[in-house]
Amino acid sequence: MTTTPHAPAVVSSRTDLHDALGAWMLSGPEPTDRRAVVMTMGALHEGHLQLVREAREAAGPTGQVIVTIFVNPLQFGAGEDLDRYPRDLDGDVAKLASVGADVVFAPTPDVVYPDGDPIVRVSAGRIGEVLEGETRPGHLDGVLTVVLKLMHLTRPDVALFGEKDAQQLLAVRRMVRDLDVDVEVLGVPIVRDADGLALSSRNAYLSDDERASALALSRALRAGADAAGEGPEAVVEAASGILDGAAGVEVDYLALVDPTTVDPVPADFRGPALLLVAARTGATRLIDNQAVDFAASADPQENASD
Repeated sequence: MTTTPHAPAVVSSRTDLHDALGAWMLSGPEPTDRRAVVMTMGALHEGHLQLVREAREAAGPTGQVIVTIFVNPLQFGAGEDLDRYPRDLDGDVAKLASVGADVVFAPTPDVVYPDGDPIVRVSAGRIGEVLEGETRPGHLDGVLTVVLKLMHLTRPDVALFGEKDAQQLLAVRRMVRDLDVDVEVLGVPIVRDADGLALSSRNAYLSDDERASALALSRALRAGADAAGEGPEAVVEAASGILDGAAGVEVDYLALVDPTTVDPVPADFRGPALLLVAARTGATRLIDNQAVDFAASADPQENASD
């Protein structure tokens, strides 16, 4: 679908958002068209813009695409980068004009949380206790709480999330399923720079040397995926070998998991899996992942000669 550049309406209050939602309904969209939402914390890059392009496709020609820009304090722990997280609303809105966004909802914390920190929150359960949840306690609870609130506020038919935040995407899907939220959740593939680094707003923190070090993450994931024919243990070993030899990289975790549960896969696992990595280069923490498929015929013992 070709989009005609147009400046999105920027709203920051619940009342103005409600008016924007109502105006679309009154405009008489086609019955098959939908409202799509992309939730971001701003500092938009090409990965975010691809999400919005996909949202435009999902919404349909006369559908409505809403982009939320909100740096959610609930998902930042003590000592994390809430205060210095990059913010550039004017620049973000200018970028969104070319990819089909109709409305930008950019509230302040007091709009999203009018009574201060919410007493009742969404729990990610055991999904929020491992990997990202273990490194960043409460992070996914904060994500799910704001995602659910923004779904209620924007009332979408479909919500799109990047596959780079794989554990977050799984948690959102489980929340929608487990709590019967009537929203379709779509994942959009990771967008990478030409050198392989997954796009992230936090890449702006990296010095040239730190960025060069950070390329070890994508190299490790590729090495792991290339070893899939030898089984799960070989995948982790191949990826670990790259990371262990990478200067300037401090690994938080490297894990091969079931993409529906984030449980570690056993040595005899068959089917689709996800290889996840989180690491620090300098003061910047980055995450990345790679799909790995273990075909039923990939058991090296089956092909071993007598």
